Amino acid sequence: MNVGLIMRVLLIEDDLHTGQSLLRALKDAGYSVDWVRDGEAGRRAISAAYYTFVMLGIGLPDAGGIDVLRMIRAAGDDVPVLILAAREDLETRVCSLDVGADDCLLKPLEVREELARIRAILRRKAGYATSRIGGETLGLDLATRQLYCNGAASTLSAREFALMHAFLERPGAILLRDQLEDRLYGWDKEVESNVVDVLIHSMRKKFGQSLIRNIRGLGWTVMPGDQGRDIPAHVN
Repeated sequence: MNVGLIMRVLLIEDDLHTGQSLLRALKDAGYSVDWVRDGEAGRRAISAAYYTFVMLGIGLPDAGGIDVLRMIRAAGDDVPVLILAAREDLETRVCSLDVGADDCLLKPLEVREELARIRAILRRKAGYATSRIGGETLGLDLATRQLYCNGAASTLSAREFALMHAFLERPGAILLRDQLEDRLYGWDKEVESNVVDVLIHSMRKKFGQSLIRNIRGLGWTVMPGDQGRDIPAHVN
C-alpha cells in the first residue's frame, strides 16, 4: 500500500506503549499519523494543519487532555476527537463527552473495535448512517475502500481513497490544491509538486471525465449526481 498520500491523523499520547501500538495499527490501516506526546505540542499541531481526526490521551504531562479538547472546541474546530481513557475512569469519560469528544476508546485497546469506531465517526461527520458516503450514482465505502460509480464497484488504492474521501465528505464543495495537499500529507512527507494533478487525471481515466470537475481558477469539486453527464464549458 502506498502511504505517501492518505488520511492524516494526529495522535496526542504520552504513554510510549499505547502510542506505539496505535501508531502501528493506524499505519497498517492506511492512515498517516503525526504523533506528539504532550498537550502543548498537540495544540500547535492542530493550529498548523488539517487532520481527519484526533486521538487524544487524558493524562498528558503538561496541559491535560480535557484542556486540549476545550481549546479545540473553543476555537470552533469540529475535527472528530476520540479520547483514550481508562476503562475504570468513568468520570473522565463522561466529562470528555460533555466537553465535546466524539467518542471514547477504552484501554487496553482492541484494534478492530478502534478502527470500526473511527469509521463510524467519519461517516457521521459526513452525515451518513452507514459506512457508505456519497450518493446512488457515486459512493464510497469507508470500511471496504470501494468506490461505487454508476453501479460498478472498484477497490481504491490508499491515495485514491484519500482523495475521494476528501471530496465525498463535502460533496459540491470546491477544494483548493493546498487544501488537498495539507489534508493528505503528513508533516514528515515531502509534497510532490504535481501529485494532485496526476492523481485526478488517473481517477478520471478510470472512472470518466465527469468524476472530478475542475472549476477553472478555483479548484476541484465532486457532485455525486454528475456521473455520466456532459461537462459544461466553464469546467473541465
